[in-house]
Amino acid sequence: MRKSRSSTIQQFIKAPDQKENNKNTELSPEDLELGKLSDNEFRAAIIKKLNEVARKIEKQAEFWSYFTKEIEIIKKNQTELLEMKNTMDQIKQNTDSLNARVDNLEEQISIIEDRQAEWRQTEEERELRIKKNEENLREIMDSMRSKNIRIIGIPENMEKENGAESVLNEIIEENFPNLGINGEMCVEEGFRSSRFVSVKKPTGRHIIVKLANRNDKERILREVRKKKTIPIKEPLSDYQPISLQKPYKLGENGVIYSKL
Repeated sequence: MRKSRSSTIQQFIKAPDQKENNKNTELSPEDLELGKLSDNEFRAAIIKKLNEVARKIEKQAEFWSYFTKEIEIIKKNQTELLEMKNTMDQIKQNTDSLNARVDNLEEQISIIEDRQAEWRQTEEERELRIKKNEENLREIMDSMRSKNIRIIGIPENMEKENGAESVLNEIIEENFPNLGINGEMCVEEGFRSSRFVSVKKPTGRHIIVKLANRNDKERILREVRKKKTIPIKEPLSDYQPISLQKPYKLGENGVIYSKL
C-alpha cells in the first residue's frame, strides 16, 4: 500500500521534473516523508500542496496580467511615439517647404527693391534732366526775350506794307533818330503775337520786334525812360489815323504801351 502510494506520489510530483531533467530520478526527503503519512495526512498534505500551487499560479497570473498590461502600455506608447515621429517628420517637411517659400519671397522682394531703387534712380535722373532742360529752355527763352520789344496798341494792318518791324523803325526815326545812325540798329524780324485776328477785341494784336543785339534793346529802353512818353507826329500808314494821336509809354519787360 505504502509502496504503491510512494510510486503515485513519485509520478504526481516528479513527473514534471523528469520531463525537464531525466537524470534526477531519486525521491527527495520531503517526498519520502509523504510516503510515511497516513491517508488523511497524505490528503491534507496534497491539499496543502495544491493550495500552494494554486497561490503560485494566481500570483503568476497576476504577474502575467500586470506584465501584459505593461506590454500593452509600451506598445501603445510605441505607437504614439511612432505617430509623433511621423507628425514631427511632416512638420519638418512643412517647415522646410515654408522656409523655401520664405527664401523665394525674400529673393523676389530683394529683386523688387533693386528694381525700385533703379526706378527711383531713373526717376531722379529723369527729373534732373527735365529740370536741366527747363533751365536750358528758360535760359534760351530769356535770351530770346532779352532781345524782344513788345509794342501794344497799334491797330491792325498799319504795318501791312512794310512789315511789323517797320513800326519800331518809324518810332525810332521820329523820336530817337540818333539810335539808328549808319545802320547800327539791326532788326531781325517783327510779327504780331497771334496768328488770328479776334473781331471781339477792339485793340490790335501785340507786335513783337526781335533785335539782333540785346544792347540795342537796352539803348532803346534807356531813351524811352528819359522821355517817359513817345508822341507820334506822322501817320504810320493810311489806316486808323485817329490812333496816330496816341503817345506811347514804357512798360515792364520792355513793353511799349499806347497811352489812351
